[in-house]
Amino acid sequence: MRRKPLRLAKSLLLYGALILFAIFMMGPFLWIFSVSLMPGKNVFSFPPAIFPTFIDFDNYVQVWNYMDFPRYLMNTVIIALMGVVMNIFFSCLTAYPLAVFRFKGRDLIFALLVATMIIPAAAGMVVNYLTVKALGLMGGFLAVVLPSAVTVFNVFLMRQAFMGMPHELRDSGKVDGASEFRIWLQLALPIVKPAIAVIGLLEFMGMWNSFLWPMIVLNDTKQYPIASALSFLNGQFSYNFGWIAAGTVISVIPIIIVFLCTQKYYMEGVSGAVKG
Repeated sequence: MRRKPLRLAKSLLLYGALILFAIFMMGPFLWIFSVSLMPGKNVFSFPPAIFPTFIDFDNYVQVWNYMDFPRYLMNTVIIALMGVVMNIFFSCLTAYPLAVFRFKGRDLIFALLVATMIIPAAAGMVVNYLTVKALGLMGGFLAVVLPSAVTVFNVFLMRQAFMGMPHELRDSGKVDGASEFRIWLQLALPIVKPAIAVIGLLEFMGMWNSFLWPMIVLNDTKQYPIASALSFLNGQFSYNFGWIAAGTVISVIPIIIVFLCTQKYYMEGVSGAVKG
């Protein structure tokens, strides 16, 4: 009986600390949401305007009418879906032999792949541009997606997931006369669905937030994704922070919805990869 108050006090302190940490991590989003409700207010004034004086959604209405949000959202959805599908397919296809097959140099190949993660993404931008231009893909959505169609982190994550697959499952497929591709498609992939969900979520977020690269390879501004299109607000209305904040909040809402719908699979996939 004496331990119950102590356990209760520890639980209250733990949950209180977690709530404070969650509020701290949500601080930037709460601040930008608050700014979006401030009509014509300069948020960098002193004292800083952290909380809105009153709730007004006029910024959302004005920025929606000014920008062709349905077009930019559709462009972003197309780019994000293309990136997710290509990353899942190529990552799973690359990681499966690195996890299941036994051949000379397998560990060396995997080590070299992991070593490339130290190279900054900006270092390969010139090479990616020359490659896309040589392939004649400039000005299309494929030029945006192709340079990041597969990433080393996704290959690493899927390899860890495939390594946790029972070897008897692959042997049973061979006994039944199934090809290696059929074993991969019908037996291996259903087992690693949580890891696939993690890749889908991370790549969806990455493609949705693409900013600089689409502006380089896309010739028509009407093809821009939402993150690149928001640069129009920053350029012409650099002091209208309410418009910029409202557009940012609109662009973030789909990511929050997708994450809330897939957070269960995300946690299962991450924990499975760590155990593997």
